[in-house]
This record gives sequence, C-alpha cells and structure tokens, in this order.
Amino acid sequence: MDLDHRTTGAAAATAIPSAILKPLPPEVFVVHGASAETRWAAMRGQGHHTPTDRFFVRNHTATPLIDAAAWRLRLHGDGLPAPRAITYDELRALPATVADIAIECAGNGRAHFSAQRGTDYPGIPWGLGAIGVARWRGVPLRVLLELAGVRPAAVAVMPRGLDASYVEDGVDHGRVRRPLPIGKALDDVLVAYEMNGRPLPPDHGFPARLVVPGWSGVASIKWLGDIEVSCAPLSSPWTTEFYLMTGPGHPAGPDAALAEQVVKSAFELPWPARLRAFAPQVLHGRSWSGHGRVIRVEVSVDGGRVWRAAELLRPPAGDAGRSWTRWRLGWTPGAPGPAELMARATDATGARQPLASGPNDLGYHFDAVVRHPVTVVA
Repeated sequence: MDLDHRTTGAAAATAIPSAILKPLPPEVFVVHGASAETRWAAMRGQGHHTPTDRFFVRNHTATPLIDAAAWRLRLHGDGLPAPRAITYDELRALPATVADIAIECAGNGRAHFSAQRGTDYPGIPWGLGAIGVARWRGVPLRVLLELAGVRPAAVAVMPRGLDASYVEDGVDHGRVRRPLPIGKALDDVLVAYEMNGRPLPPDHGFPARLVVPGWSGVASIKWLGDIEVSCAPLSSPWTTEFYLMTGPGHPAGPDAALAEQVVKSAFELPWPARLRAFAPQVLHGRSWSGHGRVIRVEVSVDGGRVWRAAELLRPPAGDAGRSWTRWRLGWTPGAPGPAELMARATDATGARQPLASGPNDLGYHFDAVVRHPVTVVA
C-alpha cells in the first residue's frame, strides 16, 4: 500500500521562491508557468546532447532544494524482505551506468494537436520543445532492487518524488508518483545522479531521479525520495486521473495509462523561420521515437508534394537508440514568398509519422508531421 503522501520524506526539501531555479532567457525558452519549453532554434549546432542550461523543465509544483547529506532513498513494501535506505554517497559508490536517453513530456506537441484538430486541449500548450537528450550517469534500478532483496512475487514499483504535494481544484493529490511494472523496473530504468557529466541541477532532480527510457516523461520521477515495491498492482492519480489516453478508440481501464512515446520530428529553426531566397541552406533537425532508433527521415520543402531522404548523422559512441537521430538536408529556397517544411520519421519497428494524429481527449502523444512555416525573403 502506498505511504501517506503527507509524510516528510527522508530529506529536508524547501521550495525556492520561483518554480524554476535556472535562468530562462527568452531566446532559449518559452515559459509555461512552472514549466519551460526549449526553443528548437536554440538547439542548432549544439551537438547530440541537449546542454543542461537548455534542457526543458516540467514541474508540477516548484523545484525543491534538497540537502544531499540528509537525503535517503527509501525502498520499502511487501515486495522486499525489509525496508532499505540508501545514502547519496552509497548510491554514488555503486557500479555506475552511463547512457544517452531522451526524456519527453507526454503532452509534447499539444499545441500542434490543437491547430490540427481546430480545438483547444487542456494542459500545457507545448510546441515540440518538451524533450531533451542528456548523457545520464547513475545506478540501474535493477541493481538497487536486487540489493534490497526484491521478492520473486513483486509485480510493481512506485517511485515518488520529494517535491511539494500537487493540488488541483482544491484536491491534494500528494507528491508526484507513478507505478512501473516490475519488468520495466528490472530492465533499463536508471537512478541517475549526473547529467551531462555533472551532478543533477535542482531543476532536473538533484540529488537523484529516475530516467525511464522510451516512456512518457512523467515516469522519470525527479527528486526521488522513496520506491515502494509491491506484490500487487499499484496505482496513483498519475495513472487513474492524469496522463491517460482517453476518447474515441481508447478504451478505459489500466491500459489507458500512458507508457511508450511515439515518433516525432522537429527542424532546428525559429517558428516561423525566415530564409533568404536563392541562398543555399542546410536544414538540420532531430527525430525520435519511444519504440527504438529512427532509421529514416524524409523531408518535404513544398508542403508534402515531394519527399526527399535526409542524411542521418552518426550517433555518438555508445548510443543505444534511446535518444534521437540528427539529420540534415540541403535546400535552396526559390522566389520570395511563403513555404512549408515538413519532416517525417520512421523508426526501427516500422512506425512512421502520419499526416494527422488520431484524436484523444487531452492531446497526448502527438505524432503527426508538423508543417513548419517559412517566409522566403529577397
């Protein structure tokens, strides 16, 4: 059974005056209340990894400040023989894994969903910038569970953060927490304590966070405080009330909870962009999927009439296909006037971006090809 969400946790955590601690220059971020979206133009020339100072922020409440010396990661529940607490120093002393992994908010692309379907959806109106790829360093969750003696009968884990309780419409839903099936927990989930070679910044989960490859970002709990290990299925408001795929063609029930992400593509250009007529350009972009590596990207410079294969750039050594694929394509704009750029990706499973996304009530998992507006100028 889940612990009372009003417990104080194992470490002192205080909210900072503003919801986000790091600077949010307007040329890099679009601020959405307590969250911040990366502008794609700010990613041009940045290499494979999103610089930490440009990585998007999704907060349900506000970034807490946590004392690493007092912090404990508590593992508990009937799926373990006894509770176990791990200190920050103990975590960092365990054998580490380094991995390039994307984290993406489930609502990434919601603004395009609204434009495509001619209706507004509730939630943050993200463009395509609620994603980032970092080189994470940490301990596989599997190692911690085995260290704590996970029982063969365990079926689920419930990670929970140390940020403040989330209150909506006067209802206190407690701290952000979301269960994972034991199979995923024992597979490729990381308890990360470094991001791009440095300790996690507060906005990105210091002192430790989950990184759940391929899944909606809400599963990658920040400011990790405890993990319940259970021999029975677990649920939380983040699987029964929020982050659900509902609406026509989406049956209710436990399968409605969001899991794997979908295929998307973005150009590293301002929105809208202005390009010089008859001046050779190299269009750059990135494509990604929760199902595996993107293996093909096609680009149209005429609103979808003709498609050309983009050149895929080689990923860094050690990349296991859980981040994104960078690509480029040469183009010389014609006469001045409006133009429309489109990119569509195909992943290793054969999933390809459609021209329109299927509907759902909350605008989650937008996967359609985006029409990027360009003005060609003399």
